[in-house]
Amino acid sequence: MAISDLQLPATVKVHQLADSNTLAASLARDVAERLRQAIASKGQACVVLSGGRSPVPFLEKLATETLDWTKVTVSLADERWVPVEHADSNAGLLNRHLFKGAAAKARFLGLYRNAENLEAAAEQADQALAGLPAIDVLVLGMGDDGHTASLFPASPNLHEGLDLASRRRCLPMLAPNVPRQRLSMTRAMLAKAAFTALAVQGEGKLATLRAASAGENLTEMPIRAFLHDPLDIYWCP
Repeated sequence: MAISDLQLPATVKVHQLADSNTLAASLARDVAERLRQAIASKGQACVVLSGGRSPVPFLEKLATETLDWTKVTVSLADERWVPVEHADSNAGLLNRHLFKGAAAKARFLGLYRNAENLEAAAEQADQALAGLPAIDVLVLGMGDDGHTASLFPASPNLHEGLDLASRRRCLPMLAPNVPRQRLSMTRAMLAKAAFTALAVQGEGKLATLRAASAGENLTEMPIRAFLHDPLDIYWCP
């Protein structure tokens, strides 16, 4: 089954790319252009990114894009509750692959807080996110279980995390894999993005998308919450 065969809403646009390098370059180019437009229209731009291993080529490409990085605020859709120096830190990932050269001049508002527990860290991150500018671009990923950001199926706070009426910007979440303790922006926060991209690669992720598009239970596969909003999917085999 091809991605073009998926039953997706009319608000979802699919960009089918030849390979991972082409996907990374295309996504970086489109993200940078939208950031340039935001800077031109209002003097600043904000992009919210996702971590993990898959985004590395995209981050490397984005770092080379020409734009006024001094006017860009970068944040993360989710974070592992580990110090920035830890190998699993998403903030550390951005330090290694995005914040270099001109891109090092961007302002970063991260989620990690050195608090006494995960709940306190999430509350502190929630307060800090009150200062995040309007999100111009959001780049999401998706796990094989249908999670996005750190909105995991069966996580204790998932219902609130998916609630569009929630007043929380960030919640403590639990992942099924190590490191389990996570911080995640809520759907209420993420859904405010002016442009949302979902980057997925491989037949396995295509099968996950197929399952997500065929059902309606958001808690079963949280990515479903974003398939009903305007969304650009960037996919390659």
